[in-house]
Amino acid sequence: MPTPELLQALDQRRSVPSKQLRDPGPDQATLLRILRSASRVPDHGKLVPFRFVRIQGQARQAMGELLAARTLALDPQAPASAVEKDRHRFSHAPLVVTVVACLRPGHKVPLEEQWLTAGSVCFALLQAAQAAGFGAQWLTGWPAYDAEVHAALGLGPDERIAGFMHLGTAAMEAPERERPDPADLLTDWPGRD
Repeated sequence: MPTPELLQALDQRRSVPSKQLRDPGPDQATLLRILRSASRVPDHGKLVPFRFVRIQGQARQAMGELLAARTLALDPQAPASAVEKDRHRFSHAPLVVTVVACLRPGHKVPLEEQWLTAGSVCFALLQAAQAAGFGAQWLTGWPAYDAEVHAALGLGPDERIAGFMHLGTAAMEAPERERPDPADLLTDWPGRD
């Protein structure tokens, strides 16, 4: 049986390491097209529990300086290599799209489902970027959970970072890795007696 085109695209999805992403990144029109596709995710209650923060150009270096300073604030004895790693964390890919989960505590839609919607946006964004001819990687790391980083990016009290999506032109063919066999993951529930 021939594999439908969409399944082929899903089967070919690869993460390109952010250090291997170069200029050019998506232009404004292409980025908006990618985000349109990424926004077509299951969304119980039509809450749209996500938004985007773009980090590009000089803002990438500014974020790096913020992270380096924050690393030293959290650990004044941090090795220089750790500080430099954080300083350059956002400098490789020409564009980083922060997917922000906009959570509504106390809503009839559980927070877990709102989180799942934001996570689905991250995955769909990877797919859409690849379909548009770009490499992408979904990263978090400590900056995704740091209150000072949240404040710098303008997050509200009920907002969290679902992912930093690094986008650009792949400088190398994305590596394949071993994937699980779905037959090994599938069980049948026998019902109740």
